Amino acid sequence: MEQQLLDRSENKCELCQSAGPLKVYEVLPQSGRTEDNCILICDKCLGQIEKTEGLDVRHLNCLRTSIWSAVPGVQVVTWRLLHHLKDESWATESLEMMYMDDETLAWAQAGADEDGSDTVEVHKDCNGQLLETGNAVVLTKTLDVKGSSLSAKLGTVVKNIRLVEDNTDQIEGKIEGQTIVILTKYVRKQN
Repeated sequence: MEQQLLDRSENKCELCQSAGPLKVYEVLPQSGRTEDNCILICDKCLGQIEKTEGLDVRHLNCLRTSIWSAVPGVQVVTWRLLHHLKDESWATESLEMMYMDDETLAWAQAGADEDGSDTVEVHKDCNGQLLETGNAVVLTKTLDVKGSSLSAKLGTVVKNIRLVEDNTDQIEGKIEGQTIVILTKYVRKQN
């Protein structure tokens, strides 16, 4: 089957079209392993699907193209990932343009309910903008750092933030060389 998938995908990830190392991904739930319910994807896309990496909105822009795939497994995975990103206007527009027959849509929804995709939580700034590791943010309030004499002033730019995995209300960043935890409601993503 892997050779059939390689031929179908032209040796590229069926979501982002990268030519990196590819893996067979079985789109669950399924009643048997077939070409229609297995796809070839790269490690980056696999990390997005399995939530082992934070959602990478830039990378997932590839979904604008994969919505047109005729392969049911690609359609299902694309729909689920777009559903994760439904707060992004381009993702909502792509979902609205996407055509899936009733059976494929039911499959996509069944898997979304099963893996909790509908309740995925993401880090957002005070304006609802999606935050990702490496972003720069601006403080919207002067913050006193607990256990320190440091006071982070309103308007301070914090570069190269890290997301706190267990709490979507918190990020980590360095201010004056000190790593601190900052509440996302007090930051604005810098464009």
